[in-house]
Amino acid sequence: MDIRVTKFNEYKETAEVKAILMFESKEDFHMKFEDEAINNAISYVIENKEFTGKKGELYTVNLLRKEAPSKLILVGAGKGEELTAETIRKSLGKLVKECLRLKATTLEINVPALRKHFDMEIAAKAIGEAVTMATYTFDTYKSDKKPVTLNVVTLLCCSQCDVSILEAAVKEGVALGEGNLITRALVNEPANILTPAELAKGAEKTGEDYGFEVKVYNKEEIISLGMEAYMAVAKGSANEPKLIVMRHMGDSENPEEIFGLVGKGLTFDTGGYCIKPGQSMANMKTDMGGAAAVIGAMSTIAKMKLKKNVVAVVAACENMISGEAYRPGDIIGSMAGKTIEVLNTDAEGRLTLVDAVTYIIRNEKVSRVVDIATLTGAVVTALGSAAIGVVTNDDNFYNSLEEASKEVAEKVWKLPSFDEYKEQIKGEVADLKNIGGPRAGTITAGLFIGEFVESKPWLHLDIAGTCAGEKPPTEYHSSGATGSGARLLYTLVKNQ
Repeated sequence: MDIRVTKFNEYKETAEVKAILMFESKEDFHMKFEDEAINNAISYVIENKEFTGKKGELYTVNLLRKEAPSKLILVGAGKGEELTAETIRKSLGKLVKECLRLKATTLEINVPALRKHFDMEIAAKAIGEAVTMATYTFDTYKSDKKPVTLNVVTLLCCSQCDVSILEAAVKEGVALGEGNLITRALVNEPANILTPAELAKGAEKTGEDYGFEVKVYNKEEIISLGMEAYMAVAKGSANEPKLIVMRHMGDSENPEEIFGLVGKGLTFDTGGYCIKPGQSMANMKTDMGGAAAVIGAMSTIAKMKLKKNVVAVVAACENMISGEAYRPGDIIGSMAGKTIEVLNTDAEGRLTLVDAVTYIIRNEKVSRVVDIATLTGAVVTALGSAAIGVVTNDDNFYNSLEEASKEVAEKVWKLPSFDEYKEQIKGEVADLKNIGGPRAGTITAGLFIGEFVESKPWLHLDIAGTCAGEKPPTEYHSSGATGSGARLLYTLVKNQ
């Protein structure tokens, strides 16, 4: 899709759909356009109180003519003093979906009153995000696909605006949107298609398209690295594991400052011998949501050419049942040398993550680490689908995450990491246990990973509640995967 920025007085084309962002303020209702049909339609709708400009309101007018614009859409933005970037994303997402319903090919977005209420650069970025994200739906395997008809969107701004600044903001918004869509597309793929090998190929293809380096390690190489915990989970499947390492080295002036991202890459999880009930297993194709998030984030980081050094690692595998599968009661090793008593084979993600964390610290020499994973059902019980649960060893690092979360409207919530919780994962016959009991499951799972971070500033993000859902969480999402974490990680890295 082509998203353009043009000043009102320089716009020479006419789109099929003319959209106007309007606020509740009465003075904003008296704007005039050269097209009298547009003016008359606005006046009629407002006089009859069919549109008030409230947040989330959308009103479509058929102008009953063949020439463009043939449709007028009024988009409510609420009170100007309460406007946020997320309000703009939601309003524009709703607008784009209406245009898709109308099968429109071109759209112009008029924002005549926006400049006096809000920062135009932030608004342009939010528009780029929303327009990109709202067009997606997962219909790969449907025979009656509905093609996306909308191909040109023009943002019209006032003559005082700097078009080049707004174009740059839209570009970043589109890159963020694309990273989100890459994440959603990967998570939505069924597990019979997206095996560990195919996930690795997806990362390689994304690296080629967006400009970051990808190295994939096979089973023998993983074993030679001493990644015993990761291999314990992986060995039960006929589909071999793949260790995926992605690199964007954008800051040659500070080679020792390397940001590490680790994503959980379980392309399917049966629970192993602690098998999940059928209802719980049906959606386990999403258990690589963390891996997808770091791949999506890397695409945006590389496309925007951030002056940062970033390495991302995914320990991709399946947790299956076979004669080779690990068992409850097994004692296994790890790349870090710590031993682990396996009390539950369905607590497998943390076993793959700890070896990936050790690898990224020792072999890639990262200076700080974020791991992101669909790790526990307990986080869904605690926070539902509204927020990402976070465990950390560094409050300043968490504060940076919280600021980034506000920018992209992906809520985070810090959980405590008291010593009492750490006691729950201390082993009886090994150094550690892979579960800490029935209570505080999200915290103890995070702290288990924390035992392997070697004092590096660290954040653990549990996205089990935010990764996917039957209903779209916002107006710019569709059902299924949300792309949770991709925009958040990019913004965190950018702001560091």
